[in-house]
Amino acid sequence: MNVGFIGTGSMGSILIESFIRSGALLPENITASNRSYWKAERLAEMYPGLCAAKSNAEVIAESEIVFLCVKPSEYKHVIDEIGAIIPHSHIVISITSPVLIRHLEELLPCKIAKVVPSITNFVCSGATLCVYGSRIGNTDRDLLERLFSHISAPIEIEEDYTRVASDLSSCGPAFLSYFIQQFIHAAVAETGIPKMEAERLASEMTLGTGMLLTSGKFTPDALRERVSVPGGITAEGLRLMDQELHGMFNRLIQTTHRKYKEDVDKIESLFFSTRVD
Repeated sequence: MNVGFIGTGSMGSILIESFIRSGALLPENITASNRSYWKAERLAEMYPGLCAAKSNAEVIAESEIVFLCVKPSEYKHVIDEIGAIIPHSHIVISITSPVLIRHLEELLPCKIAKVVPSITNFVCSGATLCVYGSRIGNTDRDLLERLFSHISAPIEIEEDYTRVASDLSSCGPAFLSYFIQQFIHAAVAETGIPKMEAERLASEMTLGTGMLLTSGKFTPDALRERVSVPGGITAEGLRLMDQELHGMFNRLIQTTHRKYKEDVDKIESLFFSTRVD
């Protein structure tokens, strides 16, 4: 199976490196292009056998599965470039949530999927969100999910839930890291504990909590109840958090959904501004 990447920025390079390190793909099975050619060259130097392509057309020619890992504003240019040369049998995978399946199916003749990865995939963990187009068959689904199972838990979702699912799986690490960062800063400021010690304690706690919620089979409610003793210190802390954070997560989701709608509208305008109804 030969896999191509158009775009080797932050998430494109994470996917490439994770697939190689996990054994899902060999370097010689990967062809990658980038608008700045040296970025693809750098990956080829890191992983001998990986082909740094000088054009997107070369990626199409050498691959059966092609990841589009470019910014939303660059999608139309890339699609215009590859639309006339990509075979119907190819699978094109978008990793950008505001680019909808219907956008790509209207402009490309091949099979379309959307897979939203997470930075957690870098350590072969977390989820990848999978949305499949109308031309994707069961064999294609199995192929893609086997590929992603090397670096994540592939979870099929409805496209209508892409944004909120991305909030939890892809934006979530940043949101959770912010919470942990503020917890650490407060601990240092209030008690004088060395920052490195606080960071280690918080990081180990986060890892252990994640394991309890996955392999440990705890739900968040069950875990909270197990740790919190009525009238105890944890319960008092939770009472304060409930007061201070009331409604904040609702506002967070409202904010990300509002930005998502703006981005989808921009994509609509970019892709179909010249359409005549």
